Amino acid sequence: DGGFAEAMLAEANFAYRLPESISDLEAAPLLCAGIIGLRSLRKADLAPGECLGLIGFGASAHLALQVARSWNCEVHVFTRSQAHRRLALDLGAAWAGGLDDSHPATLDRAVLFAPAGELVPQALRSLRPGGTLAINAIHMSAIPAFPYEILYGERTLRSVANATYQDGVDFLQLADRLRLRVQATPYPLNEAARALSDIKHSRVEAAAVLQP
Repeated sequence: DGGFAEAMLAEANFAYRLPESISDLEAAPLLCAGIIGLRSLRKADLAPGECLGLIGFGASAHLALQVARSWNCEVHVFTRSQAHRRLALDLGAAWAGGLDDSHPATLDRAVLFAPAGELVPQALRSLRPGGTLAINAIHMSAIPAFPYEILYGERTLRSVANATYQDGVDFLQLADRLRLRVQATPYPLNEAARALSDIKHSRVEAAAVLQP
């Protein structure tokens, strides 16, 4: 209850101090999509200089891409949307295409943002032995049976369920220092249903923000 409220009361100890350099419109996606994106990179065990795959591209992935690039990682983006592919390349991705397309590298780590279980085996096939696939989804469709060989080789399959307060502190500091480009489309609060529909049908370039 209250998810679409115009105001809320929060415990100060659990609130974040926003950098003055970031506008309210830009800050909104940082506080969920951005923080959980950083958490996903951490749960994927991404190290500087590694090759990262981002599967599904939107509010969270377009920020995670920029963080990964600041760590000198090569980023490959897998998405069906041509607009999202163009945005990913503009933000510094080395390659953008579909999961079924031939891509030029074996991934060290990957993050799955799309809540589609059938993509898990495809993502695992793109990982090197010892690589990690982190699933950033609150819920997703069933993961189909797949041959053990694509998990074998000490690959790791991990869910991303939560973010800590410290993840938020760290990410906001990163956003300020890196001057992250936030792609946000504003909607008036009374058009929340249209915003959700636009997200569902990939009509939003990255993040949708409701403005009371």
